[in-house]
Amino acid sequence: MSQESWQWIFADYSNSSFADLIRSAVPHILPTPPSSRPESGSPPLPHGTTVLALRYRDGVIMAGDRQATEGFQVAHREMDKIYKADDFSGVGIAGAAGPSMEMVRLFQTELEHYEKLEGDNLSLEGKANKLGQMIRMNLPAAMQGLLVIPIFAGFDDKTGGGRIFKYDVTGGRYEETEYYAQGSGGKDARDTLKKRYRKDMPLDEALRAALEAVIDAADEDLGTGGPDLIRGIYPTVKTITRSGFEEIPSAEVGRVCEAILSEHRRPT
Repeated sequence: MSQESWQWIFADYSNSSFADLIRSAVPHILPTPPSSRPESGSPPLPHGTTVLALRYRDGVIMAGDRQATEGFQVAHREMDKIYKADDFSGVGIAGAAGPSMEMVRLFQTELEHYEKLEGDNLSLEGKANKLGQMIRMNLPAAMQGLLVIPIFAGFDDKTGGGRIFKYDVTGGRYEETEYYAQGSGGKDARDTLKKRYRKDMPLDEALRAALEAVIDAADEDLGTGGPDLIRGIYPTVKTITRSGFEEIPSAEVGRVCEAILSEHRRPT
């Protein structure tokens, strides 16, 4: 498409939705689901596994393991599953890795496009609703095995605290007031969070609870990768507070992981 054509498309300021704008002008460049279910001989697709979010005193902490699987094989050992949506929100992805990352990139562009046109950010509630719409758009692909079910979390200026949203495959949006975990190891992670969570936890306690949940999920779920002390690969952990979206350094994550594993090795 020529530069003049693109300029004509973006000269239309009547719609602040980037996805709707592209869908009306050049729909062929949007992700399209496959026309039929992959044949049994098709290669397995990389899948991300366990991600979680929990509220703490200053906002929300999000964590995820680093492993992606293809059937019974490890596809990637250092996959990042926690993405920055904008300065005050993040997305944790679980499911088919390719469509998940594609959805996150489109969601990031959607929020940036809205901000440029409207001169203001969407509310956290509006961001959560927009992500739900995008998940619903992926339903035909999800029915064929390309499942994308993320966790969305952020800091809400209106409430002065963190908020967590989970979704179903149809784009249904539900708010969790304390914590949630998604993916193949999600249930095991939730079991740990249920025991470790308490209201208004400080950051150090929230970090330990999040990492212990990932480690316990890896212990029970073959698809979830635990801390790799030999390669120095540790879960991804990020915080969202009034100060913005930040990553906890890998060295600090590794120190806490080693402390948890050391306690697990103690004789009873």
